[in-house]
Amino acid sequence: MSGPLHLAKRFFVSLRPGPPSAPDETWAKGQLLAGEVELWASMPNPDRRHAVGVAHGVVDLLADQATRPVVAAALLHDVGKTADGLCTPGRVVATLLWAVVPDHRAAAWAERPGWRGVMGRYHLHPVIGAELLRAAGSDPLTSDWAAQHHQPESTWTLPADVARALQGADDD
Repeated sequence: MSGPLHLAKRFFVSLRPGPPSAPDETWAKGQLLAGEVELWASMPNPDRRHAVGVAHGVVDLLADQATRPVVAAALLHDVGKTADGLCTPGRVVATLLWAVVPDHRAAAWAERPGWRGVMGRYHLHPVIGAELLRAAGSDPLTSDWAAQHHQPESTWTLPADVARALQGADDD
């Protein structure tokens, strides 16, 4: 999971308005299947800007191993956050909340209306994202990374070098 410095950087970068640059937006869409492009379009601007940076980092780290499903995994690893509807301040609150609330409460909370439902869905964004990606016809590598990107390395099912590159680019 991301450390405090990474989270602080993400917070300040997320405050900048606007989508990714036009060339980055075009490049990203070119890496995605039709169903994935729809998911991409549903992501807020800060998430898309972050994802483009992650994807470029993965391409730099992996070169020829950065296949389309790997780049799509980088671009869409946080797509499950679209289910909670939180903006940056709400995500800060959710991150702080889940630092003290036991993880096992997330599934029950996600089913509830109101703020607990929102907080539960935020915490479950990896699982939700994987479900969205499977429904969109994504490659299993892409959906598996969405599900696993906050899990410990010992639980990853992707090739180790690919998963480490995805994680490393996400933490930059």
